[in-house]
Formats: sequence, C-alpha cells, structure tokens
Amino acid sequence: MNPAYLSAFAALAGSLIGGLTTILATWLAHHAQSRAQHVAQGLSMRQELYKNFTEEASRLYADAFERDNPNISDLVNLYALVSRMRVLSSSKIIESADAIVRRVIATYLEPNKTFRDLKDIVERDTMDPLREFSNACREELQERRLL
Repeated sequence: MNPAYLSAFAALAGSLIGGLTTILATWLAHHAQSRAQHVAQGLSMRQELYKNFTEEASRLYADAFERDNPNISDLVNLYALVSRMRVLSSSKIIESADAIVRRVIATYLEPNKTFRDLKDIVERDTMDPLREFSNACREELQERRLL
C-alpha cells in the first residue's frame, strides 16, 4: 500500500473520530441540560400547585369558622387542585390534601366560631390543618432536588 494513501486515510479517520466525538459530546451536554430544565420546570410547577392549594385551603378553612354555608364553587376549585396533584404528586401528599378538604367541609358543618373560641382551637392544636401537607410537600420537593 502506498504510504501517501495510508497517511491520507489516517488523517480522514482522525477527523471522522474527532467529529463524531464532538457531536456525541454536544448531544450528551444538550440532553443533560434538557433533563435538568425539565426537572426544574416540574419542581416549579409542583411548588405553584402546592402554593395555590395552601392558599385556597387556608382561605376556606378560615371562612368555615365564620360561616356555615360554603360557596360550592370554591370547594370544587379546591377539589380541582387536589385532582391536579393526583397527576404529579406522591400518594402521601394526595392523602394529606384529601384530609384537608374533608376537614374544611367538616368545619363548615360545625357551629360558627368566635374569637373567644380561638383559644380552645389553638390549645387543641387544630388551628393548622395544613401542617402535615406542608411537611409532605417539603419532603417531596427536597427528594426531587437531590435526584
């Protein structure tokens, strides 16, 4: 074999290997960046959903202390948030959210509360029905950030 062909073939093979390596490295970097962006977007979406649920459940829970006839559309909105969580969240979060909705409904069915009743409510530690939900959300978000 002619040495000129051998050196030309070696140069072509080197260029081909270098080009393929660059393409592969670029693809891997893009894939990793895309995956990281997808994870960050999922976390952001969960945080927004949990925030909306917390705000709506808190508002309805406070309303239930003062009134005994809820606005049904508000309760349906709360259930809609729980349904969105069923798609994205762990079973622990969904169970906790369901318990909060049941608690809000039960509070509407109880007699209205006055400011004087607040002392008993705080002492029985029933003032914060969202504690378990908040803790479950924090745990899930921390686990997902570590992945």
